[in-house]
Amino acid sequence: MTQQFINNTYYLFFVISLVFGLLLYGTIGFDGVDELCAFILIIFFCYVVSKQRDWPMNKVFLITLGVFLFYLGYSFYIGSNVKKAIVSDFIIQLKPYVAFFIVYQLCPLFDKNQKAKLRIICVASWLILFLLGILSVFKDRIIFDAMYHVSYYYACVLAVSLIYLFCSDNTPKDKFVFILMLSVGLFSTRSKFYGIYLLAIVLVLFAPYIKYLKFNFKTILLSLVVLVAIIIVGWQKIDLYFALSGEVEEVETGLLARFMLYMTSMDIFKDYFPFGSGLGSFASYSSGVYYSDIYARYGVEKIYGMNSSNYSYIADTYYPCLAQFGVVGVVLFITFFIYLIRKSQKVIKYSQNTKYLIITSIIIFYFLIESIADATFTGHRGFFMMMLLGLVFSEQKHELETFATNETGDINHYRSDESSYSA
Repeated sequence: MTQQFINNTYYLFFVISLVFGLLLYGTIGFDGVDELCAFILIIFFCYVVSKQRDWPMNKVFLITLGVFLFYLGYSFYIGSNVKKAIVSDFIIQLKPYVAFFIVYQLCPLFDKNQKAKLRIICVASWLILFLLGILSVFKDRIIFDAMYHVSYYYACVLAVSLIYLFCSDNTPKDKFVFILMLSVGLFSTRSKFYGIYLLAIVLVLFAPYIKYLKFNFKTILLSLVVLVAIIIVGWQKIDLYFALSGEVEEVETGLLARFMLYMTSMDIFKDYFPFGSGLGSFASYSSGVYYSDIYARYGVEKIYGMNSSNYSYIADTYYPCLAQFGVVGVVLFITFFIYLIRKSQKVIKYSQNTKYLIITSIIIFYFLIESIADATFTGHRGFFMMMLLGLVFSEQKHELETFATNETGDINHYRSDESSYSA
């Protein structure tokens, strides 16, 4: 089994996933595309492992699997829901991590020819998205009609822009094209995207100087200014989701469900300390399909979109779902993203290539801001973004190992990701 076989096979899989698992997901209306892609990726991974001898497994991947297996057993032990619900939610919650770690474990590397073709695909897709954005100015519902939801639209814009940057040489021209491509997402008129767009501009401008930054008053002040600017552009949605300027009764029907999910999750964190209410119990798709009795216990079963006959809003956000994992789960969730950022910072420390940190930071922020009012992290968009993140880390690892071999002849120092989250 050669690395070239892995590279070529994953490249084909990545392009197919981009087209059918993201760009055309809302158009073709097949909700199981991401599950199918996940199944194929697992089969491919198992095939590669079966053909390799003494292939070291990423220890962080094993730790993650161990954590989820613990929660699977814990959920069965406390009876958080029926067994089908627990197993179903286990698969859904594990899916994004599987996407990242399997790709990172396979460690594919695209050559220049493959990247050139991928850039063409991204530009062609972007032109269609741009045309759709222009038409949306004259016909309000055209994005919804073509792609099912506007959040799918700006996720596609974000993905093709990030892939273009990843496949580029990271020159000033490439960064300008990246921002230009990303600008099309403004047609979505979504406050969440405005925050992502602002962060992208800041990262492109300041990423080259990150390794020179020190933790002092100036850097703290700059960080606060960026944070305040992001909050300002997204304040309308933040206020709307959390009813900061009004009473609960004044919130729209769908937003009331979100508000109550957040409020109830706080009680669950307290009542089920420290490991949470278990898989399939609260704010997840499985807890709606196999209706969890926890909603009745907390008196929210009669709220529109949160009852057994209509559970359309139960999985409409992600953060309340973390109540299933408790305080320990929240800490692990945050630690995972810290791990990703720290790994990307190493590239800037040893080279001038900032695109890895830019892409990683934008994807993480995308998840963090989307999770306020969407279950993106466990959906098809989350699956593809985590696949892209795994690809970014794979190339990053190849670059670090090449640098270490050429400069010091020692690559072990750069493989600390195999040992722990604190790497």
